[in-house]
Amino acid sequence: MRYLFLTTIFSVVFAYEKDMTFTVQAGKMDCFYQKVLPNEVIDIEYQVIDASHGELDISFQLADPVGRVIVADYKKPENSHQHTAALNGDYRFCFDNSFSTFSQKTVFFDLLIDTEEVEDKDYDEDKELELGNAAETYMMRVRDISESVNRVRDNVSAAKRLQELHSAHEARDRNLAEDMCDRVMTWSLAHMVVMMIVGIIQVLFVKSLFQDHRVTGFKRFVPNFSSD
Repeated sequence: MRYLFLTTIFSVVFAYEKDMTFTVQAGKMDCFYQKVLPNEVIDIEYQVIDASHGELDISFQLADPVGRVIVADYKKPENSHQHTAALNGDYRFCFDNSFSTFSQKTVFFDLLIDTEEVEDKDYDEDKELELGNAAETYMMRVRDISESVNRVRDNVSAAKRLQELHSAHEARDRNLAEDMCDRVMTWSLAHMVVMMIVGIIQVLFVKSLFQDHRVTGFKRFVPNFSSD
């Protein structure tokens, strides 16, 4: 099994985020571990983008630090899950391909760890007292700026995740198209070979119908009656 601690930190948005594309061998299971604090939200999306044979599917499990399974998917092409952590520790994310005998799977996943903590005030209470009558205007401006910044942050994060998911969809569709093209070319060549063999057999068969074997046999046994 493969173990990897996902530790990419985006300090600006106070979140952990990681996306990865990897291959799960046939009959194997790969697991990843991420440290999560209580009240943090685990948001994971995965998708099977390629397979050497058969269907694009994978089994998935999410387990807490004590080993209790929180989420379990069986043979799905893609899915997404959200879970608010109740325990502090390493959460396990496993992608199981043990049901496949020959087919290896290429899987893309995007993991986001965010917090549900209440945001601190974006303004200074001492500054509010100094401003007196202008405190309300000051608070409104700070609140508007804070909301705008948070909205931009959320939109940028959502756009980034959508681009990553669209990229995974594009990779899956491209792999399917290439696989279909290979199948069409293979079957076309096979049909051409069969048609050529059938054509040659037909020509030989028709040619044999016009050959007179009886004349040759008659001449072979006719005696010579010529006089000396």
